[in-house]
Amino acid sequence: MERITAEQRRARLGARHALARKAAGVEEVVESVVALHATDPATVFLSAGARLGLPTVAAVEKALYTDRTLVRMTGMRRTVFVVPEALVPVVHHSSAVAIAARERRVLVKHFAEGGPYDEEWIATTEAAVVTALGELGEAAATELGAVVPELRRQIVYGPGTPQETRQGVATRLLTLMAMDGTLVRRGRPAGSWISGQHRWALAGPMPDLPVAEAQSALVERWLRAFGPGTEADVKWWTGWTLGDTRRALKALDAVQVELDEGIGYVLPDDPATPSPEPWAALLPALDPTPMGWQGRDWYLPQEHRADLFDRSGNVGPTVWWNGRVVGGWATRADGEVVWRLLSDVGSEARAAIESEAAGLATWLAGAKVTPRFRTPLERALTA
Repeated sequence: MERITAEQRRARLGARHALARKAAGVEEVVESVVALHATDPATVFLSAGARLGLPTVAAVEKALYTDRTLVRMTGMRRTVFVVPEALVPVVHHSSAVAIAARERRVLVKHFAEGGPYDEEWIATTEAAVVTALGELGEAAATELGAVVPELRRQIVYGPGTPQETRQGVATRLLTLMAMDGTLVRRGRPAGSWISGQHRWALAGPMPDLPVAEAQSALVERWLRAFGPGTEADVKWWTGWTLGDTRRALKALDAVQVELDEGIGYVLPDDPATPSPEPWAALLPALDPTPMGWQGRDWYLPQEHRADLFDRSGNVGPTVWWNGRVVGGWATRADGEVVWRLLSDVGSEARAAIESEAAGLATWLAGAKVTPRFRTPLERALTA
């Protein structure tokens, strides 16, 4: 059995994730990491910018809203991602369909508890949304609410309990319709590039794909970008059962290799990766690289995690040197990019990190970016 050391894995990470060698375009960035996390809208732009030779907000917006070569959708682990257009059916059938079925059961239960809104009412409202978007083309939730009054209704969650809250129907129902593949978050958001108020549109026909085929196709993409990885890594990243994970690895004839933490897997044709030149990077909160594996000891020391993660396991902005997380960064109220090292990395690394921070500050042009999920170090740097 071939042994792949932590050092070799870090070399692969730098070379394959467009960090040691910058990508020429936004689509190449997304391909390099399979998908960009998009729960926090700013992450899409910052993750792309960290990997582009000439980062601009306009380049990302062009791919999302003009060329539409990238699509924002709910995928693995009920997370919102930006994926290449060609990957949409793979993500949908491998992951989103099952998630949507579970979410619909929960939604029906909550709507019935919070008011007289049964499955028939939900289906009627969904049909009205489809009709409205067929006429409007694109619309924000508030604009849809003006055409479909049912979307303005309020649902009571946990009635009679200390946790009782009210939430608009639109938030839950439109999100579910996107999980089903009926809607897509396609239009430009209201406000700036860090806004999450996206415009909805009809998704159009979705190519059919057997679940097993879709799952093996997704794991193949993951192994090319993130391999080697363990069963636990693949299971965590996809959010699937262990059975689904193992079937996908078997269908690909994935080859076992020895890692520091046990048995890992690579594709049969996995090419060798030469060690890249030394590199530094400032990656945003929820970037796909630090969130790519469940087992992180080979690139993220245990002693750094309390500073860099929130209580739910969301990673904050990180500073990297040669495949290791060595610190964190933030933007202050005036847009200044500030960073702090958690490891002693030497003068060469400091100079490279300073250069990356200066480049980030230049293209942010004073924009203040606050992660949706804030971490201890990010808060400390902005205090």
